[in-house]
Amino acid sequence: MAQNLYVCGAEPGNGKSAIVLAIMEQLSGCADRPGFFRPVINDTPETDALLRLITSRYALELPLDALYGCTLETARQLIAARRYDELLKRILDKYSLLSAQCDFVLCAGTDFSGAANTLEFDFNADVANNLNCPVIPVVRGKDRSAAQAVNAAIAFLTSLQERDCSVVAAVVNRVPTDQLTGIKAELERHLGRRTPVYLVPEEPALARPTVGDIARALHAEAVYADPESLTREVSNYKVAAMELPGFLDHIEAGSLIITPGDRSDIILGSMLSYPSSAYPQIAGLLLSGGLQPAAQVKALVEGLGNTPVPVLSVNTDTFATAMNAGRVQAVLTPDNERRIAAALGVVENAVDLGELQQLVSATPSTRVTPLMFEQQLVQRARSDRRHIVLPEGSEERILRAAEILSLRGVADLTLLGDPQQIRAKIDALGLHLDEIAIIDPQHSPLREQFADSYYALRQHKGISRQMAYDTLADVSYFGTMLVQHGLVDGMVSGSVHTTQHTVRPAFEIIRTRPDSALVSSVFFMCLEDRVLVYGDCAINPNPDAEQLADIAITSADTARMFGIEPRVAMLSYSTGDSGKGEAVDKVIEATRIATRRRPDLKLEGPIQYDAAVDASVAKTKLPGSQVAGQATVFVFPDLNTGNNTYKAVQRSADAVAIGPVLQGLNKPVNDLSRGCTVTDIVNTVAITAIQAQTALEPA
Repeated sequence: MAQNLYVCGAEPGNGKSAIVLAIMEQLSGCADRPGFFRPVINDTPETDALLRLITSRYALELPLDALYGCTLETARQLIAARRYDELLKRILDKYSLLSAQCDFVLCAGTDFSGAANTLEFDFNADVANNLNCPVIPVVRGKDRSAAQAVNAAIAFLTSLQERDCSVVAAVVNRVPTDQLTGIKAELERHLGRRTPVYLVPEEPALARPTVGDIARALHAEAVYADPESLTREVSNYKVAAMELPGFLDHIEAGSLIITPGDRSDIILGSMLSYPSSAYPQIAGLLLSGGLQPAAQVKALVEGLGNTPVPVLSVNTDTFATAMNAGRVQAVLTPDNERRIAAALGVVENAVDLGELQQLVSATPSTRVTPLMFEQQLVQRARSDRRHIVLPEGSEERILRAAEILSLRGVADLTLLGDPQQIRAKIDALGLHLDEIAIIDPQHSPLREQFADSYYALRQHKGISRQMAYDTLADVSYFGTMLVQHGLVDGMVSGSVHTTQHTVRPAFEIIRTRPDSALVSSVFFMCLEDRVLVYGDCAINPNPDAEQLADIAITSADTARMFGIEPRVAMLSYSTGDSGKGEAVDKVIEATRIATRRRPDLKLEGPIQYDAAVDASVAKTKLPGSQVAGQATVFVFPDLNTGNNTYKAVQRSADAVAIGPVLQGLNKPVNDLSRGCTVTDIVNTVAITAIQAQTALEPA
């Protein structure tokens, strides 16, 4: 995955565009394939100023549609419909596609357009976490005292850290030059050197909108204007209501004159004031009311040759025009080299961009949010597509999941059941599954072949050939035989069948891997900022020490298979040698066996859950441990403990529990909960496909 960085502001007017521009300038010189991403844009990519600036200046060879997550309107609709996770997932999906094409992706947060600041801050923190981006917050220094700027910076940093964001540095931007020394000293006193904070002085030229900014914001018509004249900065606004002599005494350098289009005297007087040494040079004229200058006035102006100042026209009345113009913010645009140079100059002088780049590169991230984990599952499954059979072919959730899986190219699928009934259900649900394979076990020509195989495997248990044939009418047995014979790569079932109905055929037919003593299970517990592995919470009621060691080893291997560094905690009601009893002795023996079999694993036991997961508790109970306080794989001593714990964490911590994922089989078969959602099915199919990518052939 590409390296990345997320720049976000704390409030309006923070000037983060200049910071983004300077960082992108640095990246363009050292990243072969830099990328740029905005989670939300206000309208269209063509009208997003920052997107236009970056793509134009750095000639990014990427389609505009790939560089943003969604529009503000779409984001508002999803939030209003309480589909916030769907919004984050949509942004993550698009970001993932982009990052696969880039060495480094710079992300620019939202622009505080109409949303409550608190809500927008929370959204940016959530997006940064889900994109696994280190964050640089930008705090506004303008219109604040030194104490206010310091407090704002500390509050913003604290809030981000409380939300578990990885903050590599912070910028206090637009700081009055006379406050730079005081603010720097105060921030160093409060923060020390934990988080570098850069102070960028206010550059007045960057705060002033140009005539072109106002023309774009007000959708003004250019009466007279060449491209160069539109880059003039507007320092102040003058509404011309009095007669010309009185008006001339009030104009200042950089004034934008706002007047009705029929005020010929003001128009001509403004034009003549520009070359006159007796009056300051104005920035331009903004004509209100949709009125155009009289023909005679136009003739006089055109007779001057090159029009000395830009003249714009809008339809709104003078009062509304003045109010609208006063609200326009300065924007960095690709055609204004002067402003770009000013922005780069002030930031590059204040921020050590080389140091910042090193800080980003040296910031390791272990964050894995539920959305990130699910996204990684889908990407890995798609990278080496496998074929999965779904025995419960007429179940609505299975069909809805099958459509998602097909549309995203996660796996090739086969449904089991009556084709006519399944097709009718697909049509009734309005799904698009025209190409999906459907097999009816009762009438399939494969039934005879599978019956022969099952009879050969189970005749020593008293199974007759006819009993084998009858058994193969069952979708779970038929699906398992498809896996065993290599016609598909894995099976997922259990949305309407019991766990026993799903896994018994796998125990009988597929059997365990040569390096595994038993079949066990894990749940992937997706917490807010990490994914933990719990085993065994579904299969083995009371494993002995040898079996517990096997569960620990296979759970560690499963964790590593899915990108989670295994640090294994062998759980008990005591930590170290603090407790005695038969249950503790079993965990001690299991730890010894697992360590002997796999000395490469980081493994600790016996250990209590709090010491395994909480660094402060671990420091007291088991100092110096490589696992205590940072465990990722939790092995429970029995099914009663494991099953109750995973459900307690799932409900009380609002965690996403993916599983049970079966481990130890020669080929992958996985069980669904009968209360599973469509998302659960999609995730489980992706997991099964990934297992199939690395599965051992049967012995």
